[in-house]
Amino acid sequence: MSKVQKFTDADKAVQAIEALYDKSVDTLTKAFDDFTKGKKFTKRVRAYYPYLRIETTSRPEAEQLLAYGFVTTPGDYAATLTRPELFGSYYKNQIQHLLEAHDLPVEVGLSTTPIPVHFALGEDFHLEGDLSAEQLKQLPDIFDQPDLNIMDDQIANCVFQPKAGEPSPLALFTAPRVDLSLMRLKHYTGTKANSFQNFIIFTNYQFYIEEFIKIGEGLVGQNGYTDFVKPDMSSRIPQMPAYHLRRSDNLGITMINIGVGPSNAKNITDHVAVLRPHAWMMLGHCAGLRNSQELGDYVLAHAYLREDNILYHDLNPSIPIPALAEIQLALEAAVMEETKCTGRELKKVMRTGTVATVDDRNWELKASLRQNRRFSQSRAIALDMESGTIAANGFRFRVPYGTLLCVSDKPLHGQLKLPGMADNFYRQRVEQHLKVGLRAMEILRDTGPEKLHSRKLRSFNEVAFQ
Repeated sequence: MSKVQKFTDADKAVQAIEALYDKSVDTLTKAFDDFTKGKKFTKRVRAYYPYLRIETTSRPEAEQLLAYGFVTTPGDYAATLTRPELFGSYYKNQIQHLLEAHDLPVEVGLSTTPIPVHFALGEDFHLEGDLSAEQLKQLPDIFDQPDLNIMDDQIANCVFQPKAGEPSPLALFTAPRVDLSLMRLKHYTGTKANSFQNFIIFTNYQFYIEEFIKIGEGLVGQNGYTDFVKPDMSSRIPQMPAYHLRRSDNLGITMINIGVGPSNAKNITDHVAVLRPHAWMMLGHCAGLRNSQELGDYVLAHAYLREDNILYHDLNPSIPIPALAEIQLALEAAVMEETKCTGRELKKVMRTGTVATVDDRNWELKASLRQNRRFSQSRAIALDMESGTIAANGFRFRVPYGTLLCVSDKPLHGQLKLPGMADNFYRQRVEQHLKVGLRAMEILRDTGPEKLHSRKLRSFNEVAFQ
């Protein structure tokens, strides 16, 4: 075990974390290289994640202006950490806030949580593809494998209880949980975690991706945007391809085509959440539920009727998902800028109201839904299959969220989504809709993360890291 070190300087603390992590990974990768070359091992090769810890005896003396960066009650708090080359700036920021809030040193050392060899080798290495059947059989006896018992979301779900003598958590995710998601992001999106930006747009249509490519490539060299990264499709088309309009400060924009359905929406947001983005939003198509709506009209969600059935055990549908003022104002301002509409004219092209999210693409074939009692009681104005799930997971993972949809059909009023049904007015909306989303993200970037990560998303006994 390494010597425990204490720091009152965030930079030095992160340097120590990086040194410990790099040494652990180097131990595993060198041993694994020897293993692939046929070396025989008589004992297990094990290396550990670094940890960060702080022990407080009192609450912060000064009033905290931020919603994060401090522990709420006296006690012992710790977190296992991973990939400092990716999260170094984030760790530095969180540690700096802890130091300022508590005027106490933080402790850095090696945890008792082993690093699975799969995670040490990184996203580009396909372990099973390079080993013989005999080596695969021997592997668990020599190297640690991923342990699902320490990769759950109990902390985020507000149900985690530390065992006697164990510290309380400093962060929402353990290091193995983060590593698992980093691997899954590469698998599902075709891009590595270091390409992802802090502002995320989800969509359910390829039209928007094609427009993002055109607009995004044109923005390179402007407003701090450095390059545009596309997914690797050389071997296969990823299930949910991601595209990244990058900035050197990671305050660019990532867009992901999540396809159709709440399962995809939960899956991708489960993994994107470990990157701790500053905001994510849904831009996509929806069914308009009001006869007064026209194809191409916008819907700004201020409430969600969650009939997706996928987050029932993690965040019961009875729990309200509030609209976040910063996101709502940014989207409304962006719509006004792009449409040149204000006042009553704005209301003609955009309605604010409840969005219903369901898990059945053929919902309109169900008589009970067509009779729309719950839709009517909830005052729903639109229906889709992803927005409620994305908003709910944003709420669950403390990531600011929002939804701006575009009406593409009105099944309850005889306008079904069929080939050729959308008129020119609707087709023109794709470019405008995306520009609204991009502009909203720029407004949020100017707002600053301190205001976005507000107390509205924090639980009673919240972790210190945002």
